[in-house]
Amino acid sequence: MGTDVMTNWHKLVEAEKVVDGRPYSATIGNLKIGVFEVDGDYYAIGNVCTHAFALLTNGFQEGCLVECPLHAGFFDIKTGRAQGGIVDKDVDTFSVKKEDGWLYIAVDDERAG
Repeated sequence: MGTDVMTNWHKLVEAEKVVDGRPYSATIGNLKIGVFEVDGDYYAIGNVCTHAFALLTNGFQEGCLVECPLHAGFFDIKTGRAQGGIVDKDVDTFSVKKEDGWLYIAVDDERAG
């Protein structure tokens, strides 16, 4: 028998506060999540570099890439994929929706701990 995992939408931030180059850092349960805007669309990824602890929202964003502020590794904001440098492990991605000017992030209860 499988276990049902509940996905919840978490209201995080007003969309107007997340602009290209100025991401938003959030914590949901045990998860650190970075919310980014790229060309008018919003994306959420795991906010911790997979090489060693550094918040990606403290890094430099150029288009759909974010650079780890400590290790010069790059991640694709849209896919979470590691893009070279010292990083070779992807970060998680999370669904984002915009309603009434707010951004919501979908997180499985099991993942949030």
